[in-house]
Amino acid sequence: MTLSEHLGELRRRLVVCVVAFVVAAVVAYVFYPHILLAFERPYCATLPRGSSCALYVTGPLEAFGIRLNVTAYGGLVLASPVLLFQLWRFVTPGLRANEKRYAVPFTVATVALFCFGAFVAWLTFPHALGFLHAVGGPGIKDIFSPSKYLTLIMALMAIFGLTFEFPVVLIALELAGVLTPARLRKWRRPAIVIMVLVAAVVTPSSDPFSMLALAVPMLVFYEVSIVIGKLLGK
Repeated sequence: MTLSEHLGELRRRLVVCVVAFVVAAVVAYVFYPHILLAFERPYCATLPRGSSCALYVTGPLEAFGIRLNVTAYGGLVLASPVLLFQLWRFVTPGLRANEKRYAVPFTVATVALFCFGAFVAWLTFPHALGFLHAVGGPGIKDIFSPSKYLTLIMALMAIFGLTFEFPVVLIALELAGVLTPARLRKWRRPAIVIMVLVAAVVTPSSDPFSMLALAVPMLVFYEVSIVIGKLLGK
């Protein structure tokens, strides 16, 4: 393909991505009450039965801005399969046969691990909220702003999702010959310390439950990467 043909192909893929995002954003806007209710459940789980778990805005435009932000994030998540497929179709002509063989499982593993990480963050968030409430003392009452609350839970889910890509990166480095299973075994002790420190630093809620929920899977992923690296080497 010539340069103009590559640019034309890129334009077609971008148009499809934009249309998919707009359609997904409209769907997220329509189902915004259900999405907000799902995000409120971790907060509701920390309160006594029968208590109100409403979120309170402090400005007339804040509620609408929150709906637009949730719509944008929801549209991006809902459209992600189409976006990844368009990316795959754009780069496929430049891949060799063996590269195509590895690209599909890596893409599937990347999406699955990101979703799994976001789900773990969602499950962990009630414990994080309970800790943050208890550490403030019994005289402090919670009145959460939706913007700060949603920013925290979405940041936690995004960080967990990205961190759960750790084994994909390690296995890719092993396939590329940058790392070997023997070297990963040799580096196990300092790697454990580094992973725990990283979990403590990147956790936005700074609570021990989220830190452990992030550090323990990373340690497991490290060992799994060694095993998979040995199998792929054979």
